[in-house]
Amino acid sequence: MSFIFKSIDHVQLAAPKGSETIARNFFNGILGFQEIEKPETLRKKGGVWFAFANYQIHIGIEEPFAPAKKAHPAFHVENLDALKKHLTKNEVSYIVDTDLPGANRIYIHDPFENRIEILEWI
Repeated sequence: MSFIFKSIDHVQLAAPKGSETIARNFFNGILGFQEIEKPETLRKKGGVWFAFANYQIHIGIEEPFAPAKKAHPAFHVENLDALKKHLTKNEVSYIVDTDLPGANRIYIHDPFENRIEILEWI
């Protein structure tokens, strides 16, 4: 082939119109992702973008809105136990899942009910 996939540029999750502040409170305030500026030409569409390490999460406005119940991003973390304590302190519930051999993992939902997997390889 004459082309090569190099990496994932970003993951987009959907949110309802007018939910940028809620997204900031969750993705920046609780998860600690850094908000990054959207290009001027895309700002009129709403939404908000975040980054951590070399990855970006774009929260895009979708009308009508429907959360992703099965499809999801999966984030690899270090010290999942500390994250679980942090989530509990911030009243974010999580579901422990033991089905993946070699991984401790949980599922959370963002404020818009999009599913997010978080795992630590052991």
